[in-house]
Amino acid sequence: MHDEIADRSCSIYETAPTIARHEQRTRWVVALTGTTMVVELVVGTLTNSLALTADGWHMATHAGALGVAALAYWFARTRAKAKSFTFGTGKVNALAGYTNALILALIALLIMIEAGSRLFHPVPVNFAEALPVAVLGLIVNLLSVKLLDLDEDHSAGERLSGSRDHNLRSAYFHVLADTLTSVLAIIALLGGYYGGFLFLDPLMATVGSVVILHWSVGLCRGSARQLLDVVSSEEVTQKIRTQVESLGDARVMDLHLWELGAGRLGCIVSVMASVPRPVAEYRAAILAAVQIEHLTVEVERCPHHEAA
Repeated sequence: MHDEIADRSCSIYETAPTIARHEQRTRWVVALTGTTMVVELVVGTLTNSLALTADGWHMATHAGALGVAALAYWFARTRAKAKSFTFGTGKVNALAGYTNALILALIALLIMIEAGSRLFHPVPVNFAEALPVAVLGLIVNLLSVKLLDLDEDHSAGERLSGSRDHNLRSAYFHVLADTLTSVLAIIALLGGYYGGFLFLDPLMATVGSVVILHWSVGLCRGSARQLLDVVSSEEVTQKIRTQVESLGDARVMDLHLWELGAGRLGCIVSVMASVPRPVAEYRAAILAAVQIEHLTVEVERCPHHEAA
């Protein structure tokens, strides 16, 4: 006997409240970062403050990266029902997260190169002008971190499967990296202003860049696993296998589990039994243990010699 059933849930992107909140918060952070960038560039130009202008361009790079995250949410939402996307647009967010992780790593490497140059060839720093800029940047970044708080809410699907919204994580790490650099910059500027320690500026920049590079590598790995359909959780896979094989003499012959997006799983299960039960029973057993959006169950009867 060969029986197959597939379920394509309609609870795609636009009906997921958690993802909708992620998109809204990312937009707020883009607006906040963009506004700060414009203010710093305008005031820096009018006052001839190189420190202020430089920080404005630094904010511009992160505003661009956060803009990529917001654009990914918009693209995924507006094309959620497009038939050209077989399993929906959930992986658009993982792709944006991977892209932003690469941008984050590139920024960290560029800062490290510049910091190395300044360690051997110190550059005069106007501490009086730079310190207020660093404090302003810290305040803006702390507000952004609060808006993108990763621990504030996760969907039940995300908690169960262990999958994550890599687009939100990339945006979060961008503002977290800015927060870290602001804190280190304040430490370096205070040391330079009161103690004359010019080497603290490039040294703190190097320390921050190493930490940021570590974050970006972790984000690259996480989003790449989702893009490459790496098994999201061995624990969930085993739970599905146990549930199916608890029904009579059923055996799981083939099982594929992958992430369709944050908190959304797809699964294909091939079951063999000498006395097969209705497909609905196997489906009910699986869905009782794991929340799966797209589930395909295939049931076959064992050949007579194998059954014996």
